Parts: sequence; C-alpha cells; structure tokens
Amino acid sequence: MATVTTTAPAVQEEKLIEELGFDDHFHEHEHGDKYKSNFITKYIFSMDHKIIARQFLITGMIWAIIGAGMSIIFRMQLGFPEESMAWLRPLLGKWIEINPDTGVGTLAPEFYYALVTMHGTIIVFFVLTAGLSGTFSNLLIPLQLGARDMASPFLNMLSYWFFFLSSVIMFYSLFLSTGPFAGGWVAYPPLSALPQASDGSGTGMTLWTLSLVFFVVSVALGGVNYVTTVLNMRTKGMNMWRMPLTIWAFFVTAILALLSFPVLVSGFLLLMFDRGMGTSFYLSEIFIGGQALDHVGGSPILYQHLFWFLGHPEVYIIILPAMGLVSEVLSVHCRKPIFGYKAMVFSILAIGFLSFIVWAHHMFMSGVNPFISNFFVIFTLIIAVPSAVKVFNWISTMYKANIRYNAASLFAIGFVSMFISGGLTGIFLGNSAIDIQMHDTYFVVAHFHIVMGIAAFFGMFAGVYNWFPKMFGRYMNDTLGKIHFWGTIVGAYAIFWPMHYLGMAGVPRRYYRFDNFDTFSHFATMNQFITIAAILTFGFQILMVINFFYSIWKGKKVTTQNPWGATTIEWTTPVRPGHGNWPGKLPTVQRWAYDYGKNGREFIPQVEPLKEGEGDQGH
Repeated sequence: MATVTTTAPAVQEEKLIEELGFDDHFHEHEHGDKYKSNFITKYIFSMDHKIIARQFLITGMIWAIIGAGMSIIFRMQLGFPEESMAWLRPLLGKWIEINPDTGVGTLAPEFYYALVTMHGTIIVFFVLTAGLSGTFSNLLIPLQLGARDMASPFLNMLSYWFFFLSSVIMFYSLFLSTGPFAGGWVAYPPLSALPQASDGSGTGMTLWTLSLVFFVVSVALGGVNYVTTVLNMRTKGMNMWRMPLTIWAFFVTAILALLSFPVLVSGFLLLMFDRGMGTSFYLSEIFIGGQALDHVGGSPILYQHLFWFLGHPEVYIIILPAMGLVSEVLSVHCRKPIFGYKAMVFSILAIGFLSFIVWAHHMFMSGVNPFISNFFVIFTLIIAVPSAVKVFNWISTMYKANIRYNAASLFAIGFVSMFISGGLTGIFLGNSAIDIQMHDTYFVVAHFHIVMGIAAFFGMFAGVYNWFPKMFGRYMNDTLGKIHFWGTIVGAYAIFWPMHYLGMAGVPRRYYRFDNFDTFSHFATMNQFITIAAILTFGFQILMVINFFYSIWKGKKVTTQNPWGATTIEWTTPVRPGHGNWPGKLPTVQRWAYDYGKNGREFIPQVEPLKEGEGDQGH
C-alpha cells in the first residue's frame, strides 16, 4: 500500500483559493472581503463540499419520506385488504377505485405494483446511494483528509444537480395519467421492454430509465471526485494508513460505483433499443393478446446479467459507507481505538473485490447452469468472511468500553445488530439449493431489508447525529434521538422478523392480496401486525425529521471545536467552517486516526506530534 504524501504547493493552493472564491472564516483571515458570495452561489449553486453534502442529505430525506410513505400505502393494502381506502383518493386520485354501490375505495391493482416499483427505486438509488454516500463522502473526505475542498468543486456541484434533475424526472413520472413504471425496481424484460405490456410500461418506463441515466451521471461525477481527492488532496502527513476508516469506505465505494454503474447504462441502452427501434436484445417469441410480435433471438437473461452486475456491487455501495461511519462513531463514543484497523481496511478491500463476482446468486432460478451456480455459491459464502471480520472487530471495540450512550452510538450499535441478523439469513439464500425454495418469498424481502435497508439507515442515522454539529453548528435533541432509536429498532424487527416465517411458509412477495388464497389466508393476522408495526415505525421517522429541521435553527449551539473529543482533523476546523475549511495553513497530520486511551490520556488528536519512542498505529 502506497504511503506517499501528496500536498499542493503554496502557489497552487493560492490559485485554488482565487478560483473558488473561498469565503467566511477563510477569507476573513486571508483575503479580506474580496470573495464574498451571495445566497445563490453560496447555498444553491454552491461549490462548497459541505453545502453540497447538505443538499444531498435534505433531498435524500425528502425522497425517504416519499418512498417510505409508498410502502405504508401498499402495506395497508396487504394488511387490511377489506378496509376502505377512499380517504386516500384526494392524494392518489383514480388509483383508488370507488365502488359506486358501497362507497368502499380499493387500491387499483396496477397501482399497487407501481408503488412497489417506485418504493424500491427511490430507497435503493435516491436515498441509500445518493442520500447516504453523497452526503457523507462530500462532507467528510475533504475535512478528514485536510483538503480545502474536492479535487473539482465544479464537477461536485454538477453531481448534485444531475441528481436533482434525475429526481425531478422521477417525481414527474408519478403524476402521469398512465401512472409511473410498474414493472418492478429491477425492470426485467419483457414488462420493461414492451411499451404495450402494461400502462406503467409506457411513458412511465421511459421517464424511469431517463431518470436513472442522469442518476448514473451524478454518481460518476461524484465518484471521480472522491477517488481523485483521496489520492491527490491529502494534507501533509496523511498517508493512506493514517486515513480514518470512513475515508477507506468512501474510497472503495466510489471505485465500485465507477466500475459497475456504467454497465447498468449499457443495459438500459439496449432496453431502449428494444422499446423503440425494433431490436431483439432481450425479446424472443413474444405474444400479446394472441398476436405474435416481431422479436426473435433475444434473451431476458442477458438483461439480468447486466443489471445484477451493477445490482450486487450496489448492495455494497450502500452498506460500505454505513460501515465506515459506524466504525468511526463506535471508536469515538466507546473511547477506544478501533480494533484491528488494518484488518478492517483489508476487509473493505476484500468486500469491494468479491462484490463483483457474486452477482448471479440473484439468478439461481433463471435457468443458469447449476455448475456455474456453484461458482457463485462459493464466492457468496466467501464474501461473508470479511463481513464477519468487521463484525468481530466492532464487537471487540465495544468490549469493556466506556460507551457514551447517545443517539449516534446507539444507532451504531443497532447497525451491528441489524447487520448480524440480516447477514445470517443471507447464508441461507446464498446456497442455490435452499434458494430454490426461498426465492421470491417474503424470506428474501426480510433478508435484504434488514441487512441492506435498515442497517444502512442505521449507519446513516449514526452519521447524522454524530456530524450534525459539524454541518450546522448545533446539536440535535438527544432525548428525541434516543426515542427515535428505540422506536426504530423495535419497529424494524417487528416488521421484518415475522416475514422470515412467512417466507419459510412459502408466502410469495409482490402479491396484491392474500385473502383469496386458502393457502395464505390464515396469515392475515400476521400481515396486520406487520402493517401496524410499519405505520408506527414510519411515525418515529417523522419524529427524526422534525428533530432534524428544528435543530438546524433552534438546536443547542456548539461552543467548542471538538464536542465529542474525537481525534480526526475535521474537529480542528472552526465550529462553523467556511469555504476552505481551515483559516490559514492546513493542518499537518502526525499520527493515525484512533489514539484513544493512550499514555494516560482520553484521546490524542491526529495533529499532535509523536513523542520520542512513541509508535504510530497505536503501538
């Protein structure tokens, strides 16, 4: 591993300062009032990585409310299929069908599938990819590496606005007369490849594809910036082995995104050819309404390979940033060095590599050769090893620690719980023989929601509560944060643990209702329990949103640079750092990022020089 330190010469730094027009604390000390910015350039079309991080976070929170709200609507349909939903007609319009005789309103079946499709798309891409990685990569990479900003602040700004454009297109598709895309968030052909296949496969699918292409542009612009900044913008003394685990996680995540997302775009390009130009990449011998279409020779399995070549690295694009945030938060609030720092780094690298050779474990039921399946089974089980290393190291970090139980640390601990319980069920699904029984049941829904969805949200919440003082110069209410934690962890387990049982009993996912099936109708009470738990859990998320926005303006003010007693260098900036982060010269890093409980001191900042005979890396 290279340990070369790269620092821009003073002349280059001055040039960068002039090009960007750094303001606030930085130019108050260095350049007077020459580069004052107005509201639009500072808060809207900003090139300050900290403002861009806020933009990603707040946009992601809005999408999270929309996406979670959709899940509540279709859960009510599953839990209480006989109850009238006429009260939702002002919001959903014709998608609530009113019986003229009884006045009972029911959710239109085709809109149920649209809700499921849009919920998955929104949460996976707009919230857990852009909202999580976009927020914390932007916020922490320059601050924890000692850089004035990203390598290209302009491209960084564009990355947010391409995400915003993608969001606008996806949001617009919700209001089409034919409805949004309704073919599942994975967009398998032929439903996605034939505009006439269903109402949602027409304009809704076109806008869905266009939106995600712009989203990939956003990811690419951000990824190039993150990788370049990590490699070239580290301050003096910040070699690779002194980087916090957050930066390692963001760095590997960006590489995964740059290598995998373009494959998705290529898959979408072929899909658009099939939709509009008469090609047959994914279609063969298709009949609609008894009429044979002129499509011969294509294979829908080709699309599955292209999609899941992104789809499985995407799981780690979501979870790796959460792992990095949790590692940092646990170390800070346990007041202990992270256990096995180098093992944690190598496990991140191993997860990144292995994530590219396990994609077909999503395709065991697609007719893939069983001998090929064996290859993917083996590597799916192997990828559990570096994940288990991380779990062992998190637990060892907490062992006999003097833990500060605040909202940030509770969500970090909750992440470890979710990752263990969700990860164990993945071992079942990674075995092709067992997956034949479990595939497309609620067992799969429970597994990926716990290990990828809820766990990633827990990492995100830990990061928000921990770095909120750095983002806004105020604290979030910790009592409300603890209520948010306990409501969320109890609610999440109440929602998804029963789904494992439903899956083992053979209950299939994506069904509109189960009361018409004698085989599944006796699970009605369990579905009602899950629905009630989902509604209550959603309420706790609204509490967090209220706490967040209230605290921006009314929260307790931060009065010290380093309120958590952390070692990393983002806490050496002013309480409300301006564009440029540090007034005067950049800090020089002297030691690794986790010197807690050393030499009789609670913590030693990274900028403090090593004493004679004192070793780095905690030695």
